Amino acid sequence: MTHEYTAPGELGEPVVEAVEVAEPGAVTIVVPTFNESANIRQLLRQITESVPSRLPCEVVFVDDSTDDTPEVIHEAAKDCPFPVTVLHRDEPVGGLGGAVVEGMKAATSEWIVVMDGDCQHPPSLVPELVATGELTNAGLVVASRYIKGGSRAGLAGSYRVAVSRGATWLTKALFPRRLHGISDPMSGFFAIRRSAVTAEVLQPLGYKILLELAVRSRPRGVSEVPFVFQDRFAGESKSSAQEGFRFLRHLAGLRTASPVARMIGFGLIGATGFVPNLLALWILTGAGMHYVPAEIVANQFGVAWNFLLIEHLLFRDRRRHRRLWDRVGRFALLANADLVLRIPLIALFVHRFGMGALSATALALVTTFVLRFVGTEALVYLPRRGRGSGTATARRAA
Repeated sequence: MTHEYTAPGELGEPVVEAVEVAEPGAVTIVVPTFNESANIRQLLRQITESVPSRLPCEVVFVDDSTDDTPEVIHEAAKDCPFPVTVLHRDEPVGGLGGAVVEGMKAATSEWIVVMDGDCQHPPSLVPELVATGELTNAGLVVASRYIKGGSRAGLAGSYRVAVSRGATWLTKALFPRRLHGISDPMSGFFAIRRSAVTAEVLQPLGYKILLELAVRSRPRGVSEVPFVFQDRFAGESKSSAQEGFRFLRHLAGLRTASPVARMIGFGLIGATGFVPNLLALWILTGAGMHYVPAEIVANQFGVAWNFLLIEHLLFRDRRRHRRLWDRVGRFALLANADLVLRIPLIALFVHRFGMGALSATALALVTTFVLRFVGTEALVYLPRRGRGSGTATARRAA
């Protein structure tokens, strides 16, 4: 990643300079943006009015826009009494959450405050977030809509309110220990100490970066400050059904991060694979095919079903380690090699114990479960190492 900075007041070509480390107690405000040009001047005006007089600050915009947002930031920053950096990403890896991680890496202050670029998060609360963290010695301070004094008034419509509450309930139910003391895990407005950020373990997907931080690298000590969610100043919300699906995928990835959780998930997915496998076996044996070749054919239906679910729910973050055809081939080879053990077991259960083909198949699938899981994780989805997360360019806007 190259950081190109234009000195304040100059309009010439960018020059590469070292970033000075901010004084202790200062704050870096990280703002991920995607086509928010209509909100930039208002946001920087609000920051100027409420933050620098109480707390030294810098603002880092991490921009994935396809409009003129970077140019608008550059122009608006000329009137700001603090440094403003625009980090434009060539590839928006990880969505808004990935943008926040890039901003955290670029931050130079002791405290990092993350907030949206649509003016729904009031900058006037930034000094209070940092002050609360200092007072309580917390590593993370969350601006919450769900504690006394907070409000979700800026959420447009009962549908978005219901979705927000449902997502909050679901995440707290899935991660009761990690989210203990966080009433609003869906908040995009929080302060975190730079020393508490472990960027290398983060795997953001979509816009819920607080959830990612709390689950993968929960900082020691968490405090909350109430805030009133404001109306969007301009433009439209980026929430969509697609973002909702990304959020659910993200939840699945977080919940299956540990080996034990992945094994449980692998077992549940394998259990659903019984349906296409046994259905195909029932059809084939009903048509008169001997159960041995029928099992070989029927197994392919279960293999395909399991592969699709495992790809998207268990090992999404490891798919780039191998090409698709390589993963498909290894997974299919491993699953079918399993037949070398499973078919003799099925024959044993059928001929020795008098079991039916369907029940014998189900029992053999359970018997070989652990071997299938270990082989899949080790031979198909080895962790990636030494891969970058995309490229980006940056420039000092003011």
